[in-house]
Amino acid sequence: MTTVPTPESRSVPTPGRVRLRRMRATPARRRLAAQTRVHAEQLILPMFVKEGLTDPRPLGSMPGVLQHTRDSLRRAAVEAAEAGVGGVMLFGIPERRDAVGSCATEPDGILNVAIADVVAEVGDALVVQADLCLDEFTDHGHCGVLAPDGSVDNDATLVRYADMALAQAAAGVDLIGLSGMMDGQTAACRDALDAAGFTGTALLAYAAKYASAFYGPFREAVESELQGDRRTYQMDPANRREAAREVAADVAEGADVVMVKPAMSYLDVLADVAATSPVPVWAYQVSGEYAMIEAAAANGWIDRRRAITESVLSIRRAGADAVLTYWAVELAHWLSEGTR
Repeated sequence: MTTVPTPESRSVPTPGRVRLRRMRATPARRRLAAQTRVHAEQLILPMFVKEGLTDPRPLGSMPGVLQHTRDSLRRAAVEAAEAGVGGVMLFGIPERRDAVGSCATEPDGILNVAIADVVAEVGDALVVQADLCLDEFTDHGHCGVLAPDGSVDNDATLVRYADMALAQAAAGVDLIGLSGMMDGQTAACRDALDAAGFTGTALLAYAAKYASAFYGPFREAVESELQGDRRTYQMDPANRREAAREVAADVAEGADVVMVKPAMSYLDVLADVAATSPVPVWAYQVSGEYAMIEAAAANGWIDRRRAITESVLSIRRAGADAVLTYWAVELAHWLSEGTR
């Protein structure tokens, strides 16, 4: 007959000398032992400015995010600077669109005047960045000029990108975010800038930008007119090693920083790039990531503050030197409180 040991008779295994919980016992110990940290200056705030608005417009799919007027954009930029964030990334929404995105290169186009506004307001306090892509400015919503057959003409688009880079540099931008995913875009913009004397304007190459479903709310933010998709030029979500080729090409063409986008669904790619890149690596916590956390928190399914903090920490842990996030200012305030 088998005797079943009682709880009192069972021997309790001894953990021994190694007790991993020791350094988790108090908030002070956890802070001291933390292997990854987020600092406010590692955060970049994406911001939208719309031509013709008289009042800021809330976005339904991105609670807390606005389409700004020029005046409210300046105020929000000051708030970001005062919070200590590292930079802002500007996106413009014009009143008029056409096949080649003419407003993107006009000196009085909404994005170019917004750059000048923000540089004048906070240019000494943070890095003023701007998106360089035609999708917000074209009436077809694609990131480039279309060929007669309806496909995106890579090389014709590079001409527009070079002109757009010159317009932004003339407006005073510190750093240009090349997000269109055209082959050769970094070289085309670098050559144009250098030839015009803008040798100090930095380039951020969206090197590993995937054709992702997580951009959905962004399309509302910029009022995208896209029909179809961008799978012929943005990366296939199935591909990991291909990102290394994209990064290597952009670095060779003169990129000062490279980007992985989106962030949370591509942490493996981000870790790969961070392990090998000779230039800083940033990641974009995109609109869909933001919207999912906000929606879940609004329904009481997750702790909003902890989810935001953990999500950005995970991106830093994977290797991002800086993170573009719509929570940049709010998170910067939390970080200043010094609690974990």
